[in-house]
Amino acid sequence: MRAIGAAAVAGAIGMTAAVGFPATVQAAAPAPGTGEISPAERLIFTTDHLHGIAQQTELDYALLNSDPPAHGSDTVKVLVTSPDNAKGDAQVSDHTGAVPLPNGGLQCNPVIIYFLERDIAEMEHLTGGKRRYFQQRVRLALAAGPKIETVTSQIDGKPVKAQQIVVQPFLDDPNAARFAQYTGKRYTFVISTTVPGQVALIRTDVPGANNDFAHPLQSRTLSFQAALRKLPPAGNAPGAPHSPNESVKPSNAPRASR
Repeated sequence: MRAIGAAAVAGAIGMTAAVGFPATVQAAAPAPGTGEISPAERLIFTTDHLHGIAQQTELDYALLNSDPPAHGSDTVKVLVTSPDNAKGDAQVSDHTGAVPLPNGGLQCNPVIIYFLERDIAEMEHLTGGKRRYFQQRVRLALAAGPKIETVTSQIDGKPVKAQQIVVQPFLDDPNAARFAQYTGKRYTFVISTTVPGQVALIRTDVPGANNDFAHPLQSRTLSFQAALRKLPPAGNAPGAPHSPNESVKPSNAPRASR
C-alpha cells in the first residue's frame, strides 16, 4: 500500500480542492501536528482494495435508489486494466458510459469515489449548498475516528465477516438548519476481503419522521454483484470468442445482499 498522508486523504474528498478530487496526491507523511489519518479513512481510501484482481477483470455493482427524483436501478462497472490496479487506472462506467473520476492516484476501489461524488453532487442539487462543504463534512466524520465494527454480511447467501463503518456527517453541523431534512443522513460502508474489490456495500439513508431508519425517506445502496473476466480480442488466444467484450462469470463469484 502506498504511504499516503492525512493531507492527501483530506484532498481526496474535497478539503484541498474546490470541486471534486485533486489531480495529484502527495505520497508523504502528515505534516507535524496534523496527526495520522484515521483507521476509517485508511480502510476506505488508502487500502489497495484491488490487490489480487487480475488484469481485464470487471467488477459489477448494483446501484438502487429509493427516492423519487432518482428512483430506479443501475449497474456500475469497474474494469481493472492493470494487474492489482498497480497503475491506478481502473475504469468506472454506468448507464451513461465511462465516468471519469478525479481519484488523485488513491489506490482504493474507485467505486467508492464514484458513489461519494454522486452523493455529494445530489446533496448540492437538492439543498443549494456548496459541493465542497458537503465533501468536507463527510471527510471530517471519517477523520473523527468512527468505530470499525466486525459484522457478518450475507455474500451470495453465505455469511462472511466484514468491517462496517457508520457515520452521520451532519448531526452536529452548525449549518444543519439550512438542510434540516438531511441532518440525520447516515452513511454505511461495508468492506470485506472475501469480496473481489473488497467493497461489499455502501449505503446512505435519510431517516423518516422521528429519526426512523426502518422507514427511510430516501436511500441509495451500492452492492457487489459479480466479478467477470473479460476475454481478449479474437486471435489473441486459440478458440477465443470473436467479441472482445464477451465475459466469463466465475461460478464462485459472490454477491452482496442488502
